[in-house]
Amino acid sequence: MTSETATFGGGCFWCTEAAMKVLDGVHAVTSGYAGGDTDDPTYRAVCSGSTGHAEVVQVEYDPETIGYGDLLEVFFATHDPTQLNRQGPDIGTQYRSIVLYHDEEQHRQAEAYVEALGSAYDDEVVTEIEPLERFWAAEEYHQDYFEKNPSDAYCRMHAQSKVEKVREKFAELTDTEAATSD
Repeated sequence: MTSETATFGGGCFWCTEAAMKVLDGVHAVTSGYAGGDTDDPTYRAVCSGSTGHAEVVQVEYDPETIGYGDLLEVFFATHDPTQLNRQGPDIGTQYRSIVLYHDEEQHRQAEAYVEALGSAYDDEVVTEIEPLERFWAAEEYHQDYFEKNPSDAYCRMHAQSKVEKVREKFAELTDTEAATSD
């Protein structure tokens, strides 16, 4: 099995994780923290805004089934890249829009995508593009949060709408088995 990794932050990691998990070729999505300067951060510390970390997801995927460009397209379609340090009701640097690239090819693709995307919005795209220095997995209770808590009000309002958007807008990229098992 061929596998590559991509890392994105676009607001609450529960929502981004849920949206990415329905894509065909995605083997695993891990919620975590990256982009800051605190070692081994905790959820409470990241939420305080003092660590410099963003809530992010690491996506392990099969590049023969889904490309990095496809992941970028889904990522940018499921959050507002013009909102500085927030997404919806979540406010703070930990909710910023960020692409953390793993190699120069991902860097090139992310820069080109953001440049092309700029004209699609009235406001400036504020997504940060930085090399991934280190990723810390979030606490276990954050992993697969939407799947484990489908009746949670926040998930129903925010994560469910992102999943539905991905299934509708990117039907050709979704895992039909996962889409029908709900």
